[in-house]
Amino acid sequence: MPLSEHEQRLFEQIERSLAEDPKFASAVRSTDPRFHARRRMIVAGVVVLAGLALVVYAAVDSNTFIGVAGFLVMLLAAAFGIQSQRKAHVSELRSVGGTASRRTRGGGGGTSGGLLARLEERWRNRPEGRF
Repeated sequence: MPLSEHEQRLFEQIERSLAEDPKFASAVRSTDPRFHARRRMIVAGVVVLAGLALVVYAAVDSNTFIGVAGFLVMLLAAAFGIQSQRKAHVSELRSVGGTASRRTRGGGGGTSGGLLARLEERWRNRPEGRF
């Protein structure tokens, strides 16, 4: 249903006032999950570099314990960064007062039931006659 002239003018006026409000812009940005995921990925990158520095220091100082600790720091930070990246690319559909399906970036028709569910689906859809 199209808006009337008066409603269109009011709508444009509201859009302009919201666009000019820095408080509103920061509030919208702070609730965006992609903003938080990007920040977590940057933090993970810095921690990976710190872990690499520990590994290099341990190699120079011949200290195995510090080297192992640095490697673990790098590994955990990389896992955290990958997890944050995945969360940034997952789009969730939210519904008020009802249920909604969750779609991932693959768009595979709903939620995945995990590894076992995918294996069972592949087994059911396998071509017959081939071993």
